[in-house]
Amino acid sequence: MVAASATPAGAGRTARRGKVVRDTATGRMTGASIVMEEARRAGLLDGDKTEHVSFRAPKALIDAARRESGATKPTELGLLALAMLAQPDPTAQFLKKTRGKLGADHQLDY
Repeated sequence: MVAASATPAGAGRTARRGKVVRDTATGRMTGASIVMEEARRAGLLDGDKTEHVSFRAPKALIDAARRESGATKPTELGLLALAMLAQPDPTAQFLKKTRGKLGADHQLDY
């Protein structure tokens, strides 16, 4: 869910304040760093790192995920993927909850 940028993969990105990544052209946090910051605030990154996860994946999938996220290490990529799964998109939850419901004053124009 990281928005595509007009710059080449990895270009214009710099690490600041630990692992927070900002685009040097705009100064904004990247989608990946926002996800990780939300996971940190939710307490998902607290505690000891006692779990070990290991798996094989297609190289093309790993390369594409690295390009989109800006992650440079397998651990960063794995933590980002888990953080995205652990915190579902609130917009999707809202759409599921309100599906088929319109406001009382809503009129359909045909």
